[in-house]
Amino acid sequence: MLDGFKKFILRGNVVDMAVGVVIGAAFAGVVNGLTKAFLNPLIKLAAGGEKFSTLTFTIGKVEFPVDEFINATISFILIAAAVYFLVVLPVNALVARMHRGDKPLDPTTKKCPECLSEIPIDAKRCSHCTQPVLGKAA
Repeated sequence: MLDGFKKFILRGNVVDMAVGVVIGAAFAGVVNGLTKAFLNPLIKLAAGGEKFSTLTFTIGKVEFPVDEFINATISFILIAAAVYFLVVLPVNALVARMHRGDKPLDPTTKKCPECLSEIPIDAKRCSHCTQPVLGKAA
């Protein structure tokens, strides 16, 4: 049982994922710092100079602070944009470059000329409309 766990932990993708989580947590701290240190004062200026933490609304006797929600939203957008532009786009470009020379796979299905259903390439009759189908390509 422990041998299987050791193999699982030592696989490359698990270690990569752990490193990604740690780096993501550190990056989230940086983005939260950026939001509180630079973006909150900009929002404060846009709100007419009042203190940002006083932006609230009240329903009944309950006060809802808006500043934490705005901070979390800005942080989420910045982190999502950074992950997309710094991780997803480069990895997709790398994968596309690696598969550039690959020959496309031979088709395994064809369309029935009568009902346009997908049928196996070697079928002699359509399984949907029972129409006879000639040849490998329709």
